[in-house]
Amino acid sequence: MNKKLKIVGIVILLLLILDQLIKIYVKSTFAPEEHKYLIGNWFAMHYIENQGMAFGTTFGASIWHKLALSIFRVVAIVFIAYYIIKEAKKGAKLSFLIAMGFIWAGATGNLIDSMFYDFIFNFNPCDRFNQLEGSKVLADCKSFGRSFPVEIRHKGFLLGNVVDMFQFDVLWPKWVPYFGGGQIFPAIWNVADGSITIGVVTIIIRQRYFFPKNKKEELKDQAEN
Repeated sequence: MNKKLKIVGIVILLLLILDQLIKIYVKSTFAPEEHKYLIGNWFAMHYIENQGMAFGTTFGASIWHKLALSIFRVVAIVFIAYYIIKEAKKGAKLSFLIAMGFIWAGATGNLIDSMFYDFIFNFNPCDRFNQLEGSKVLADCKSFGRSFPVEIRHKGFLLGNVVDMFQFDVLWPKWVPYFGGGQIFPAIWNVADGSITIGVVTIIIRQRYFFPKNKKEELKDQAEN
């Protein structure tokens, strides 16, 4: 096997293990919406789950919306894996392949949640992140000594939620127009989301180094790095 592919494979494996260990820990020990500060009063773990894409964005109430998103992830993962192998054989720079590996690990990490978590963990229809208005799937929520019907998300293979937990509790200064007093980055994210972001940002920032226009520029970039 190509030496570069071995290194990328190790990076991907470590990211996936870290991502899943943190998710399983949070899902097993935190109560829904539980909030614990890790660093000062600005970086916290806040347990939620999302039914859609990265950073808690949603994609619709239909079962086909969720399936379409999961299938898209599968296709993207296969394509990225093929692309990494192809570029490695062509002699692509190791740092570029690692950046692509970060993206692949992030997409795969979130897909694992959707594929298997509904079969591993108990489903509580009373949890806000398991409820989905417009799904037309009803379940009984038993809370405070009474039972009432709620619309819940679809469950099963490729239909599970993605576990999120990291949050920056940093606010804009109150004097900042429009944003004053609000959170600078309100999204709650996980290691997989962070991996995708790091991979994409790295490729954007270093695109001249990764994709030199000509041999002269490539030699110049290599000398600078």
